[in-house]
Amino acid sequence: MNDPHQAPDDPAAPALSAAGLGRDFPGRHAAARRALWGCDVELPPGRVTALVGPNGAGKSTLLQLAAGLLRPTAGRVRVFGHAPGTAEARRRTAFLAQEKPLHARFTVAETLRLGRELNPGRWDQAAAERLVRGGKIPFDARIGSLSGGSRTRVALALVLGKRADLLLLDEPLADLDPLARHEVMGLLMAEAAERGTGIVMSTHVLAELEDVCDHVLLLRDGTVRLAGDIQDLREGHIRLTGRADPMERDGLPRAFDRSTVVHAAVAGRQVTALVRRPPAGPNTTGSAPDGRWIAETPSLEALLLAHLHTPEPDADTPAKEAAA
Repeated sequence: MNDPHQAPDDPAAPALSAAGLGRDFPGRHAAARRALWGCDVELPPGRVTALVGPNGAGKSTLLQLAAGLLRPTAGRVRVFGHAPGTAEARRRTAFLAQEKPLHARFTVAETLRLGRELNPGRWDQAAAERLVRGGKIPFDARIGSLSGGSRTRVALALVLGKRADLLLLDEPLADLDPLARHEVMGLLMAEAAERGTGIVMSTHVLAELEDVCDHVLLLRDGTVRLAGDIQDLREGHIRLTGRADPMERDGLPRAFDRSTVVHAAVAGRQVTALVRRPPAGPNTTGSAPDGRWIAETPSLEALLLAHLHTPEPDADTPAKEAAA
């Protein structure tokens, strides 16, 4: 039965949106309590989004807020226009926690049966069993007897079997070996391509993202530092490599416009810098100081690492004051 208080589906609604989103946890010091603050997010439906950032950046907190397991202490978050935790939001999302919580005494078959009973009308038994069989996991084995990688496969089988419109995955591949990671990633990408399923996946393995994700959301120090279409972000930056100026701490020529620099690193006599592309248009070759410098479009990994190295903004910024 439909909830009379539940708003109807809006086909134009983002898969995940947040405005001024914040979450505090009890603690002695204010800095230790704030997991997220002032986060604005808008992810279109059907995107495969990489959620990246260092440990403690707020990635798991954001996913738990979107899944309805936590409530915001500031701002709001919506899933397809619905508040997390409502019947419609639960129906359209599937969440996999980093701990992959499963009932240790259940068999694999009983675990999949639980998934079917909890998701009537949408459950895809064949898809769930296919992922289990791919790992050669006996259906009569108890969850508690499985390796970490096998438990991860069963947990992912529950997620895919639900046939949700948005998958919220917290470090889903961390326990898998490289071959299994490649196989499971292929299954997730097939799900996104064939059914238009949106995926938000937190990960620390930046090198794997470029060929599988089309959107990125970078968190650092509890707030959004970078967000957007991956191709647009790459084309909006330039990676410069040249001879370091020994008279300058960052290795760049004195006359270089440092307002465009995201990060610069000196190694020996060479400096490598990531800079924002000037707004002259897509045919701009870069802001290289002269022809002896190499200018190229950065890889996604180089782009993300540079933004992760940027200094934290002043703690007294208006955004942080507003979130306090």
